[in-house]
Amino acid sequence: MNNWHPFSLGRLPVSRWRNGGGETREIVSWPQGAPEFDWRASIATIAADGPFSAFPGIDRSITLLSGEGVNLSDGGQLNHRLSTVGAPFPFSGDLSLSAHLLGGTTMDFNLMTRRTTCASRVVALRERGTITAEKGGVLYAIEGDWQLPDGTHFGTGEGFWWSTSDGQAQAQWTISPLAQSQPGCRLLLWAAVTD
Repeated sequence: MNNWHPFSLGRLPVSRWRNGGGETREIVSWPQGAPEFDWRASIATIAADGPFSAFPGIDRSITLLSGEGVNLSDGGQLNHRLSTVGAPFPFSGDLSLSAHLLGGTTMDFNLMTRRTTCASRVVALRERGTITAEKGGVLYAIEGDWQLPDGTHFGTGEGFWWSTSDGQAQAQWTISPLAQSQPGCRLLLWAAVTD
């Protein structure tokens, strides 16, 4: 687990949106330092109604972390109410969407993957679960205290990201909630980047 990189929400770099409607905290853009990402994970705060930028050739997934949520629509085919914390919603970055807040400010986890190089899946865990390293990924504690197989603890607003190199074995790890986390107060997001 030496290629795991810890992060916490409060220490992620903040980029304000040009339209003034929110901000993004980037967790990782892979490969690091490259002009184009294969995959990118971030946490966004949406503070006002407005457009979502289109990302042609990119598949996206958005998961509500806090707040009442947001309605996403393209004015025709797609109309989705994102209002359940921990429920991921995948969509094509080719779409030009508008976001309309259902209440106040929301915070969302975003995963983007370049369609020609990788894919993804996002899963919410409330109990002990086994994850596979895959090509890369992110763990983020939405609520509760959790433990990695090596005994490392992390809690609400904290997480880890990793990327495996070509040919590296795809290990599996069991992630467990700590005993002091009440069953109704546990929620962990696992975002896996796959081939």
